[in-house]
Amino acid sequence: MTGNPDQVSLGTSKLRATVKADGAELSSLQDAQGRELLWQAEEAWPRHSPVLFPIVGRVKGDRLRIGDASYPMGQHGFARDSRFTLVEQDATGCRFLLTDSEATRAIYPFAFRFEVAYALHGATLAVTYAVTNAGEGTLPFSVGAHPAFCWPLPGGAGKLAHRIDFEQEEAGPFFRLNEAGLIDQTPHALPIHGRTLGLREDLFRPSAMILLNPASRRLRYSAPGSAPGLEIAWQGFGQLGLWMKPGADFLCIEPWAGHADIDGYDVDVWSKPGMEMLNAGETRRFTWRVSITE
Repeated sequence: MTGNPDQVSLGTSKLRATVKADGAELSSLQDAQGRELLWQAEEAWPRHSPVLFPIVGRVKGDRLRIGDASYPMGQHGFARDSRFTLVEQDATGCRFLLTDSEATRAIYPFAFRFEVAYALHGATLAVTYAVTNAGEGTLPFSVGAHPAFCWPLPGGAGKLAHRIDFEQEEAGPFFRLNEAGLIDQTPHALPIHGRTLGLREDLFRPSAMILLNPASRRLRYSAPGSAPGLEIAWQGFGQLGLWMKPGADFLCIEPWAGHADIDGYDVDVWSKPGMEMLNAGETRRFTWRVSITE
């Protein structure tokens, strides 16, 4: 394990990971053969695996309404563009911390501690988000993961050979984003066969596929017969986003606790669907894991 002020490298005999202090963002995930499993922030989308906090998605007009006041809040919040402090590290794990500051309180007037921890166990990477209410009142927030995995995976199969196999039968529906980045209330039938969603780029035109209440808390992303595959599992998250940018070689599999504003809902943060509410002094944890499968 090597560390510096800008990034930390972690490793086991089966998996290696690199995490940046900027955004506490996972920037590399490689198997034992050195094959990269994570999108490398190329021109089509210049991120790897941003951390979403204190909102997920977009709020109406990019203004977060809190009672009678409103504050500027860009898509997915400010954590992904914030510098975290490295507070703990060893050969297979690290923990980063972001706390409220004068700058954050100007746009999100709450006291908080937000920790992002990474831990390698064999061929599994576990990522835990811990949100603590450091203030005296209720803390409203959303939090989410946005990892972009290589599509195609490095096993040699083409894009159309890839699929997602859900843990449970998913009846759907799924929802799209409109041009303003808000969730359109029109439901769409999930094009799934049994528990399998065959992957093709046109699924992601014109926007992400959003499952507001998925039955599964685990899925497998793979091209059968072509190793490696990835199993993604999550705890604490209630929603799931699937997204790629047509023409680019990545697939985002995104467990969320929260989501973009729903078009037609004109409410403040206290009534916004999908928001988490945390009492003073309490901590809530959310975990997602990715494991290499053969």
